[in-house]
Amino acid sequence: MSSVYSINKGVNKPVVFQGLKGQYIWWLALGLGALLLAFALLYITGVSVFICMVLVLVSGGLLFRTVYRMSHRYGEHGMMKLFAKKAIPKWIRCNQLFQV
Repeated sequence: MSSVYSINKGVNKPVVFQGLKGQYIWWLALGLGALLLAFALLYITGVSVFICMVLVLVSGGLLFRTVYRMSHRYGEHGMMKLFAKKAIPKWIRCNQLFQV
């Protein structure tokens, strides 16, 4: 039984996968990889499997909710625009006297 996921790769259209747009697909993939490593490290250090599962499942749920919320709120390029807007200085300080 195979599932078919449609990936929209049109000209001038964002890549969309299960409602995630553009960069958020990578964010979710990296987060899931980090959760896998966290589970492995917790298990190797001797933490109970039940506690590992609870921690990873709760963290995974928060990861999914956060990434989908950001994808819906900011869109494909909105988050990069937000970071660029925050990088603009609020004040420009000039410590030199101008001489004519």
